[in-house]
Amino acid sequence: MAKDIEFADDATSFAHTQQFQDIKNAAHEHLLTRIEELGAEFGRWSRQAIQQFVDLEIDGFVRLRRIPLNESEVRLVAQALTKELAGFGPIEDLLADPAVEDILINGFDDVYVSRHGMLVKIPVRFADNAHLLRIVRRILAPIGRRLDESNPMVDARLPDGGRVNVVIEPLSLDGPVVSIRKFRRDPLRPDDLLANGTFDQEICALLDAAVAARCNVLVSGGTSSGKTSLLNALAFFIPKHERVVTIEDTAELSLNHPHVVRLESRPGGFDGAGVVSIRDLLRNTLRMRPDRIIVGEVRGGEVLEMLQAMNTGHDGSMGTVHASSARECLYRLEMLAGFAGFQGTESSLRRQIANAIDFIVQIGRLSNGRRRILSVTEVTGLSDNIVATQELYRYEPVVGDGGEELDNWVSLGIHPSSPKLAKYRQALGNDRDGDSFNDGFGRGGGGGFGRSSGGGFNV
Repeated sequence: MAKDIEFADDATSFAHTQQFQDIKNAAHEHLLTRIEELGAEFGRWSRQAIQQFVDLEIDGFVRLRRIPLNESEVRLVAQALTKELAGFGPIEDLLADPAVEDILINGFDDVYVSRHGMLVKIPVRFADNAHLLRIVRRILAPIGRRLDESNPMVDARLPDGGRVNVVIEPLSLDGPVVSIRKFRRDPLRPDDLLANGTFDQEICALLDAAVAARCNVLVSGGTSSGKTSLLNALAFFIPKHERVVTIEDTAELSLNHPHVVRLESRPGGFDGAGVVSIRDLLRNTLRMRPDRIIVGEVRGGEVLEMLQAMNTGHDGSMGTVHASSARECLYRLEMLAGFAGFQGTESSLRRQIANAIDFIVQIGRLSNGRRRILSVTEVTGLSDNIVATQELYRYEPVVGDGGEELDNWVSLGIHPSSPKLAKYRQALGNDRDGDSFNDGFGRGGGGGFGRSSGGGFNV
């Protein structure tokens, strides 16, 4: 058993050597010659048939050239070439790994992956930039997107729901730069986020009540902070009889809801014609009888249409915004509205924002990679021409007995003031002195309102 492990370690280290790359490249040329002889017949083969073909050819290739490889090393070369011919080469295993969240490639020999929020460099490499570009074009082929010197940037949705962004020369100086964002096939449920420690039971109960009562919610946070996952989870609280329309630049949301209409913007062609923006889609959505509108990311002129929709009967709508705090989120909405050509006064814009938004949920990725809700803030109205807010919950971790950092959310003891949450406030008042409460929407919450809520949800 120990000897098998030793051989496996030796084979794995061999896969990261230049010798492995040289042998694989030579064997690949040999396989391409054989494939040309087979002609169109090869294109009809299954992956299993391709694997058997590669195994036989590589075995003969190694014996004929008298290449000094043991059985496990020959198997590694054959596996790599099977992935090369039938899949996505060196990154195929990364694409199939459910723990990998992001694959970041900075040239052929500089590859990073993100797992559980932490970015690490891995010993995966391509033969050269031409090899990397060949694999990238294979990824883009089913999407029908063009990548060349006249169109050196591509941002597209993958068939499995992920997202790929590619930048090549002359914009990228060190070879092709590829960023692949993967998404779960099954979206995280609120209970999953609760178990992962993203929030505690009290916050879960509040968010449940807010979504069910048709409050307008913005999820604010930085890149890779978990905004889309949280938005997916909040959709579980939407009543099943409602019609939900999602609007995104690149479709990332995967709502577990029976009546969802998914819309995606369209970039222009080579001459810039045919552009359909999120703003265009939002205008059209208002004619589609939506009960709720969910904007994947608010980052342009669509902010005006979104505020208008929230103010004209489309309560319960949601979206995400790139911002570092709830207050910065409000400032960003003002800035985007200004860029979009808002013609009114500053006070009228702030009045629209105050009337449209009910809650801002700030989420962040901590230094240890964990994603946590950092604050839940209610927008209460306009005061002295300033959008007034009150923070309901704040994330303040504590140090445990063993020196480890434990999750902890502090309630600031303030009840949400929105008229939409009258039932929720009544439930809190009836059970304020108890050990638990029910939010009035069929879910229970742990801990009395106004107390600190400790976590231990460390994953």
